[in-house]
Amino acid sequence: MDINTLQATAKAMVAPGKGILAADESAATSEKRFASVNVPCTEENRRLYRDLFLAAPGVEQYISGVILHEETIRQKANDGTPFPELLSKKGVIPGIKVDKGTKDLALHAGEKITEGIDGLRERLAEFKALGARFAKWRAVITIGPDIPSEACIHANAHALARYAALCQEADIVPMVEPEVLIDGDHTIERCNEVTERTLEEVFNELQLQGVAFPGAILKASMVIAGKSASVQSSPQEVAAMTIKCLKETVPPDLAGVVFLSGGQTDEQSTANLDAMNKIGGTPWPLSFSYARALQNPALKIWAKDLAKNVSPARDAFLFRAKMNGLAATGKYEDSMETSRPY
Repeated sequence: MDINTLQATAKAMVAPGKGILAADESAATSEKRFASVNVPCTEENRRLYRDLFLAAPGVEQYISGVILHEETIRQKANDGTPFPELLSKKGVIPGIKVDKGTKDLALHAGEKITEGIDGLRERLAEFKALGARFAKWRAVITIGPDIPSEACIHANAHALARYAALCQEADIVPMVEPEVLIDGDHTIERCNEVTERTLEEVFNELQLQGVAFPGAILKASMVIAGKSASVQSSPQEVAAMTIKCLKETVPPDLAGVVFLSGGQTDEQSTANLDAMNKIGGTPWPLSFSYARALQNPALKIWAKDLAKNVSPARDAFLFRAKMNGLAATGKYEDSMETSRPY
């Protein structure tokens, strides 16, 4: 493990005013997104869709890194340049999703465990050779009647820690993502309770496995009321409770925290991130690692004409990336949305 390399990469991933594009949707997830706008989910259309974002002129102004799917890391841009090489030339760090998705957790109805540890050491070596410098593993924690169980929290935290240790062994920065789902009618207080317990267990397991925190990134859920809750959370409430939760559970020497949008609207995820950075005072940078919240407007525009709408789709994507870059420094204002190009 080269801690200097890990630290340098992790620090660059949370550079001021920049965040991470999550472009690691599986073929199955892409199928759902494409179906919603009537685009056939062929391998070539998926490649064209990735090119839309990764080859966008000026993307490096707001995006520090991109999480790629294992299909995408082997694909090439329209000009024939392998995607990892294209990103590296722009100063954008290529990353890779390495988990194999979630399965039902045995004996625990309604709960999930993430698979993919078997063979991970060898896959990391392969992905590093293809240009990956960081990786991502997502665990899923569901809030519901009598869940999450301690068994679910522990099993997922242990898997995240084993994954992170294997990454650092390979000099790849681990992005650790224990996602507390926003689905449900739970209150923001219940979300806080579950998020706090989850993060406690995750960092306990990371420490047990010897993971070096300055060479790791947390991809965190925001503390927020469930989508079906009768009382929804304001950006100020989300910011205050999320920061309090993180300060109580996350080691101060961690390289940085990036947030997932997790089903929030595009503007909501931007406003919530901005509210956190307006409060400030955290020992780590707080930035973004969004998928849909960066891609949604672009997908809708591109889908209307895959050949002709590349430029306006890129404009929409770069606008959302810029708004989130501003939010990562606490300089976003709702009024800025009036100038959006879509």
